[in-house]
Amino acid sequence: MNQNDDDTDWMIEDEAPASQIRSGSANATPAPPPWRVLIVDDDVDVHVVTKFSLSNACFQGRRLSFLHAYSGEEALNVLRNTPDIALVLLDVIMETSDAGLHVARQIRDTLHNNLVRIVLRTGQPGQALEHSIILDYDINDFWCKTDLTTRKLFTTVISSLRAYAGLEEAQRHTQALQLELDAARKLLAAVDQHAVIATLDARGHITSVNDKLCAVFQYSREELLGAEARLLHAPPYPQDQLADALQALKDGEAWTDVITTWRRDGQEVRLRVTVTSDDGGAIIVGSVLQALKVPL
Repeated sequence: MNQNDDDTDWMIEDEAPASQIRSGSANATPAPPPWRVLIVDDDVDVHVVTKFSLSNACFQGRRLSFLHAYSGEEALNVLRNTPDIALVLLDVIMETSDAGLHVARQIRDTLHNNLVRIVLRTGQPGQALEHSIILDYDINDFWCKTDLTTRKLFTTVISSLRAYAGLEEAQRHTQALQLELDAARKLLAAVDQHAVIATLDARGHITSVNDKLCAVFQYSREELLGAEARLLHAPPYPQDQLADALQALKDGEAWTDVITTWRRDGQEVRLRVTVTSDDGGAIIVGSVLQALKVPL
């Protein structure tokens, strides 16, 4: 049997219907969604007492909304269909002596839900069993029901919701950063197809090159890595241009200009390059403007 609070008299009210919003408050911000808490226990009285004990609980301006499961299998079905459950209050002994432990493992290993907080409750803890559970299962707290007073239950629930909120926020940041990283990779892939790219260390030795640079200058990557930059841009360098480039890099600014370089076969290649500093070295990105055959 699976009951949602919407079907019970013990429901902690969620967001008020629009018809209950006071007149003149049409633009009022709707109440934030409640924290979803799943109670898993084969004893109906435990469900009732738990809900009653937490009836006034509120965290970050959000009330609690309860879901109910009376077996391990039922709990997993609820979790599959309700991905935003913040906390599971999970009985250890239900249809089998370790049904709750099986659910805890399935949540992490099969459902791959690492956000939801899991608090185990049992009427028969046993010191050795408790130690084993803490070590072997990814749970967040473990209580004997007789020890879990209303105050301790409230403290456990609030601390679990605080941890869940922190993990949820961290996940949002991670996803946002991943989107930015994916966009940067796409941009780099596009640039890599149309520009020559190289990095230099602090001594002016080449530390990396892209395929486009190797093709333009007719050198293999192995020949270029570790070589001095003068292999592609032999001195003498225009002094005013060199001074501008060094000053820009010293100031931490990008430097852009047109330079003359040389291919392996002696052909002059003019590039418009942008050079930026990187850990004492430099990153060079250039586009080919002109390639002229010069007499050797």
